[in-house]
Amino acid sequence: MMRRFFRPTWAEIDLGALVGNLRLFRKRVGSGVKIMFVVKANAYGHDAVLCSLAAQKARAADWLGVSSVEEGIVLRGAGVRLPILILGSLYPFESVLAAAAHDLTPIVASLESAKRVAEAALRLRRNIHIHVKVDTGMGRIGLRPEAALALVRDLSAWKGIRVQGLLTHMAKAEDDRVFTARQLRDFKRVVFALSREGLRPPLVHAANSAAALRHAGARFDLVRPGLAVYGLYAGFSPVLTLKSKLVYIKTAPKGAAVSYGATWRAKCVSRIATLPIGYGDGYPRALSNKAAVLVGGRRCPVVGRVTMDQIMVDVTDAPRARVGDDAVLIGRQDDAVVSAAELARVCGTIAYETVTALSSRVPRVAVGG
Repeated sequence: MMRRFFRPTWAEIDLGALVGNLRLFRKRVGSGVKIMFVVKANAYGHDAVLCSLAAQKARAADWLGVSSVEEGIVLRGAGVRLPILILGSLYPFESVLAAAAHDLTPIVASLESAKRVAEAALRLRRNIHIHVKVDTGMGRIGLRPEAALALVRDLSAWKGIRVQGLLTHMAKAEDDRVFTARQLRDFKRVVFALSREGLRPPLVHAANSAAALRHAGARFDLVRPGLAVYGLYAGFSPVLTLKSKLVYIKTAPKGAAVSYGATWRAKCVSRIATLPIGYGDGYPRALSNKAAVLVGGRRCPVVGRVTMDQIMVDVTDAPRARVGDDAVLIGRQDDAVVSAAELARVCGTIAYETVTALSSRVPRVAVGG
């Protein structure tokens, strides 16, 4: 593996596993359903360019989903040609012009945003495809079902706008079938009404990973997986491995304190290793004295407070550990595993946040593809 960095802390992105997850997801939802691979927030911390180009090369995704014009522009600059939907709300007017200039598809979530797109289409003298967002219970952005129905009807007569898609978002697909069924019922009413009037858009979509896998009725024409593709959902292979190296090892006598605040003291003579990673890299301070790192295939506890640039690990039970050895902070080493979900539970959060929080100073290195 060729590395172009000096500080020995990096994240390995297994592109083979990622493509395999995309293909498995397509198999699970059916070949007739299109896949919009969600790569917002730098592909949940996995590197949006690496992941998008891998999906494109393997022809494993039909669309990509980003959160902003800026994210889409980065992908276009890297040579990504797949259709890209901007999942967030566009504001101000200049952002609509930028989206159109880079062949990015915007979401319309209000009459006002539809007007902005129409103005952009007029200025650019071209048609702009849009997807209309329906709020069925997420309460974030989107029109209520009745308003969405009325807007799509109106837009059918507008110049410059082509309604390509209709979408909503499931708020509790992981754990509440009743709430999800209510959302799907309200959304389907809009879809059925538009179908009767000959106005149903070509792409109707509602499902993230959980909704697509747990609720067959949520699949429609297209699904929007993210979590499963990154291997953060049961049954799929993890894609990211966070690594560092032992850069210093010292012997701590009984009673010796480690790190700020002296929150940990050695109960016996201990070997303490220092790793060049900290909360400045997105390794949370909340893991202080609570997490484990894999060294030599053994779980070694993080001791003392996580600092901005370094953490300390007790490698007493890994007697062969030496300076320069690899340490795994998220991922597998031999038969031992530290998952993103495990760290998330310690921090009282979710796996999404654990991987997305990894900062830009952690190089992403492609492997397996």
